[in-house]
Amino acid sequence: MQRTAGSMITFNRPDGKDVQGYLAKPQKLEGAPAIVVIQEWWGLNDQIRGVADRLAQAGYLALVPDLFRGKSTVEEAEANHLLSALDFGDAATQDVRGAVQYLKQHSANVGVTGYCMGGALTWLALCNIPEVSAGVVWYGFPPLEYIDASKIKVPVLGHWATQDEFFPAETVDALESKLSAANVDVEFHRYLAYHAFANETAVGPGRISRTQFDPVWAQQAWDRTLTFFGRTLWK
Repeated sequence: MQRTAGSMITFNRPDGKDVQGYLAKPQKLEGAPAIVVIQEWWGLNDQIRGVADRLAQAGYLALVPDLFRGKSTVEEAEANHLLSALDFGDAATQDVRGAVQYLKQHSANVGVTGYCMGGALTWLALCNIPEVSAGVVWYGFPPLEYIDASKIKVPVLGHWATQDEFFPAETVDALESKLSAANVDVEFHRYLAYHAFANETAVGPGRISRTQFDPVWAQQAWDRTLTFFGRTLWK
């Protein structure tokens, strides 16, 4: 994929602390909506930068906050260690909200999207960040009791793998029921795939054997995502 001219920037959290992030800009910046991209447990690596670049090529200003403060890994054990050390509440209400507020200075509408760990954080962001206009979740959720569906006031799109061992299908069903009962504008899509089916690096040695990139389903999910953000953010 052709890289856009993305760069590392520093922005402020609501509490005043600094956070770094990767910012990818679209060709036409004026009037462009924006999206916060939330990383997987591997950290702010080339793959997640590529997601931001892809969104920028589609016309969005995209920012990936560096939740692990410069750390990244390809090893599952180290990724689990970084994940375990992360304060999810702080990450959602400070790092991600700071990223949203930074983008709001440039764009009227800001969406949020995340993968795996970032998907779980997207739900927390939707519950706790009133500035968000829409959200797309890729195969991830926190324990369902942490999702206060009554606080989600914006449209949400979810992509799920039916053979995901990390986020089981029956829990996805329970989450969908919980959101529908609270009248959330939610649209879930399920794919005959494994976890991380949209991550092109989820193959080969050094990666979890229960993950598998699927280019066909990934493209369909991307198309649905761009259609959804086109409907909810371009206003």
